[in-house]
Amino acid sequence: MRGVFLTSQAAAVRMQSGGRIITIGTCMTQRVPGPGGTLYATSKAALIGLTKALARALGGRGITANIVHPGPIDTDMNPADGVYTAGQAAMTALRRFGTTDEVAATVAYLAGADYVTGAEFAVDGGHAA
Repeated sequence: MRGVFLTSQAAAVRMQSGGRIITIGTCMTQRVPGPGGTLYATSKAALIGLTKALARALGGRGITANIVHPGPIDTDMNPADGVYTAGQAAMTALRRFGTTDEVAATVAYLAGADYVTGAEFAVDGGHAA
């Protein structure tokens, strides 16, 4: 949280009129996290509040702030062929892991969107559905 806050604060100083702040949350804020995930989910839930506060505070300057919530995404830390794959994929409506390109596409959309702010975007294959 501290790092995101300080980075957003520094970015807002440089973005005098217009800009984008896009934070990365987690689908775990929408459902009960698994064992050991409580602190992680709690910090990401706080990030939702920060992002929405930034949207309100900076909107008058044309700066938008939104948060993207990835679900099970195929990464080195959470591979689609890993130990927990079957259970994680089964929790999504699409029954598969997402890709980093799918998350990036949402971030790219938000980077260009002028009239979207304070919003949460789930890129989770229907995990939160």
